[in-house]
Amino acid sequence: MPNTKKRSVARRFHLPPDGALSDRIIAAAFTAFMTKGYASTSMLEIATRARISKRDLYARFPSKPEVLLACIVSRAARMRLPPDLATPKSRAMLAATLKVFGATVIREVCEAAATSMYRLAIAEAESSPDVAAVLNASRGVNRKALEQLLSHAQSTGILGPGHPPRMMEQFFALLWGDLLLLRLLGAAAPTSGEIEQRAGEATAAFLKLYSAPSA
Repeated sequence: MPNTKKRSVARRFHLPPDGALSDRIIAAAFTAFMTKGYASTSMLEIATRARISKRDLYARFPSKPEVLLACIVSRAARMRLPPDLATPKSRAMLAATLKVFGATVIREVCEAAATSMYRLAIAEAESSPDVAAVLNASRGVNRKALEQLLSHAQSTGILGPGHPPRMMEQFFALLWGDLLLLRLLGAAAPTSGEIEQRAGEATAAFLKLYSAPSA
């Protein structure tokens, strides 16, 4: 069996070939991990749930950590927003974009499967550092997209002065508050109305914080 520890994290970010079968394995593994826990799930059980032989399973995923990483990659990819958000031409357009962006992030992350993925990643992050790296890479896509949006809004005078990376962090802080922690601890997912309200309030507070001089 190959030594998977020597493989780069970047290599692990890509799912193995033969997508249909790999997707079936990932779905079976995710269900098993959520039902029995990562430590109690064997490769045999994953193969059984996926209705394939252990040989076929090992041909695509040489170890259980590889299966876990594939599960995290698959779920994390669903939470990524387009990296090129619409360029705002006015403060009103920026407000609308931020509200939609914020609501989408909350909705995707608070979805049951995504919350389960976060719990699983947190539980395994210390023993499998690549798990945290995969999740952070996915988060980075959304955060970079917002940072670029804010930077452009500054360059056109829509937003006042500030450091875009810090501004991005502040928007997410206003957006989430304690919601993500409460969700991970078992609180119910917010309703559609609650999500829209939270995104709207975060947007209003952020724009007030970084009002353009002309505003």
